[in-house]
Amino acid sequence: MNDKQIALITGANRGIGMAILKTLSESGCIVIGTSRSEAGVKVINELIGDKDKGCGLVLDVKSQNDISKANKIIKETYGSVTILVNNAGITMDNLLLRMSNEEWSEVIETNLNSIYKVTKEFIKDMVKLRFGRIINISSVVGLSGNAGQTNYSSTKAAIYGFTKSLAKEVASRNITVNSISPGFIETDMTSKLKEDQKKALIDSIPLSRMGSADELAKVVKFIASSDASYITGENINVNGGLYM
Repeated sequence: MNDKQIALITGANRGIGMAILKTLSESGCIVIGTSRSEAGVKVINELIGDKDKGCGLVLDVKSQNDISKANKIIKETYGSVTILVNNAGITMDNLLLRMSNEEWSEVIETNLNSIYKVTKEFIKDMVKLRFGRIINISSVVGLSGNAGQTNYSSTKAAIYGFTKSLAKEVASRNITVNSISPGFIETDMTSKLKEDQKKALIDSIPLSRMGSADELAKVVKFIASSDASYITGENINVNGGLYM
């Protein structure tokens, strides 16, 4: 991976997104991480350390105005984004019978519609450059389903269709489009689980442990690199065998 690659990672102020940001930065990329809050941007900037190596930006992935503004700032400061990691997402879990319209629409808008908006904005320059890497972070529940997550699972399953269709559209421009589906990854969210909940989860995983955010980030690094230049339209499971 050369030092001219400019990577944008949405939702990069914690967990998986932060690990991806750190790994791509260490690989020599200029990295731009986004967060919905100034506090999140501060965390990103502290992690990067040097403005020449990248920066954090406040970005609501639901807002076309925010997305267009971010692209303008990035292009003026660093150049065109060549690696896009669509990672931002939320959960608003509930049984379907109890799920509100807001719980449904907010998750759809944040997790799925945002990928359309963000990708459409940044893919234009990739087409002009005749190079790009688009990596969409999905989830094991997009494949397996999960009770209480009809909204979240729907968005993560839809990512596969989006990924495959777009891959066919832009392959002639040397742009690859792939998805990665994490299983249970150790983050600040999973750390809040009770010990009996953790044990039940781990017992369901053939490798008998949760994955680390760094392990997932290394897969992103590979897909973003020239070593994966002949892989497109694929989904890669990183779940310890939880779903095969």
